[in-house]
Amino acid sequence: MELSSIFLLGLCLLFASSAMSTLANPKAHHHEFVIQATPVKRLCKIHNSITVNGQYPGPTLVVNNGDTLVVKVTNKARYNVTIHWHGIRQMRTGWADGPEFVTQCPIRPGGSYTYRFTVQGQEGTLWWHAHSSWLRATVYGALIIHPKQGDSYPFPKPNRQATLLLGEWWDANPIDVVRRATRTGAAPNVSDAYTINGQPGDLYNCSSKGTVVVPIDSGETNLLRVINAALNQPLFFSVANHKLTVVGADASYTKPFTTKVLMLGPGQTTDVLITGDQPPSRYYLAARAYFSAQNAPFDNTTTTAILEYKSVRCNTTSCKKGKTVIKPIMPKLPAFNDTNTASAFTKSFRSPRKVEVPTEIDENLFFTIGLGLNKCPKHFRSRRCQGPNGTRFTASMNNVSFVLPNNMSILQAYQQNIPGVYTSDFPANPPRKFDYTGNVSRSLWQPSSGTKGYKLKYGSRVQVVLQDTSIVTPENHPIHLHGYDFYILAEGFGNFNTKTDTKKFNLVDPPLRNTVSVPANGWAVIRFVADNPGAWVMHCHLDVHIKWGLAMVFLVDNGVGELQTIEPPPADLPLC
Repeated sequence: MELSSIFLLGLCLLFASSAMSTLANPKAHHHEFVIQATPVKRLCKIHNSITVNGQYPGPTLVVNNGDTLVVKVTNKARYNVTIHWHGIRQMRTGWADGPEFVTQCPIRPGGSYTYRFTVQGQEGTLWWHAHSSWLRATVYGALIIHPKQGDSYPFPKPNRQATLLLGEWWDANPIDVVRRATRTGAAPNVSDAYTINGQPGDLYNCSSKGTVVVPIDSGETNLLRVINAALNQPLFFSVANHKLTVVGADASYTKPFTTKVLMLGPGQTTDVLITGDQPPSRYYLAARAYFSAQNAPFDNTTTTAILEYKSVRCNTTSCKKGKTVIKPIMPKLPAFNDTNTASAFTKSFRSPRKVEVPTEIDENLFFTIGLGLNKCPKHFRSRRCQGPNGTRFTASMNNVSFVLPNNMSILQAYQQNIPGVYTSDFPANPPRKFDYTGNVSRSLWQPSSGTKGYKLKYGSRVQVVLQDTSIVTPENHPIHLHGYDFYILAEGFGNFNTKTDTKKFNLVDPPLRNTVSVPANGWAVIRFVADNPGAWVMHCHLDVHIKWGLAMVFLVDNGVGELQTIEPPPADLPLC
């Protein structure tokens, strides 16, 4: 081979190598979030809602696996605020996780804080939201993670993609709603509408003009990214006459399966493929409540968007000429209390292939989760105790109702060994064993309260049995763990039985999630390896239950060396 040919070949290889390197190089994405009050009109009325950059819902962030996000949040609202990046592992960057008084003090009005973190080994759909009081009713948005540049999806590339954020809307200030409930001890008022991308849809007053339209062409297969951003409500979701193929959840791929209906607890995401294989028309995408609590009010309305085939699209010209607008076809949604459908759906998830599930367990934990009632304190007037029979609602895990500190974050106290902020004596098991899903003695309805954490050594292999109770009412609880994904080994109804139910564990291809829907009057079992040092809250993602205390904190020690140690706190970390 001539020298010139060898040189040209070398040059080509160099350019190819350089191009591949450029393709694979992770990027840093810089954003600015301004938290501010913005006039938003829904259900015929205008409210001054708290938004990000004047948008409701907030901006969609799009990154690739391996990229870094740098988001400066400036608070121009009148409330304290933090932002949580729901489902992001935050490896060694716990200071950027966001839950108020857990990993940071809130950003005060007029203040700012820059969140910096890298997305590692996650692909699919996550989201971000406020993690302070009930601000996440309107302060939320999608976080889309594409594969690394040059990589592809483990399914045929969709023709197009659409993100669908399911939310809740109050015809009131949500902060006023929760403050009133805190003051009275009663349950908060339920929402007045559900929304898809901030719009209630055709079935509500003054809402048809804003109804979201999702385009599709005959023969194409599209990806729908469905996110339950509702504050307090698990939701069923369906598309009229179309099947949905589930391919991902919580930014992890799944073994594909086909279904007509999804059930998402608040916090959960589901990626589905939909094919334009029906007669060209307009079809409703619809969501309504899955409500498992007994004898309690809930929002029984239905939100809609429209799946519209290109050939029937009514553009401005054709509409003016009097072209008939086709009325969308409505899907058949399950009954609001259809627990069998909800359970069948959640049990269908599998990882795409065999996974490495911890088989040896270092920490075998059993957590009861549920509601409670506190007796009215003697110094309270009756108007402060408007729960059942003159009580105040509460909630707990292992009979401990979680109380947030108010003068320092738990992570700061943990990292700096500052006493008096929390204790590390959260019980590994219920203080008293009882028939969890049976007729529970009233003596167990009032939990103790405290800011209690449970310590984990770095690298410990952890199993947690999450057991619902029938105290006050059984209910499906979406339990979210910050800083981790976990494998869901099994779920079932009744009381968890170590002898018989461990035989049901899927140790081959269990799904990897960050939020598990614990069945009403039932249980779920999760496993994870404590490989991320910090203070990580585990809580019910029904925000009404967080406020009542259905939470605890895992305190994970540093390991050995820099890569097993949490990074130092940022210089601009807010002070309390």
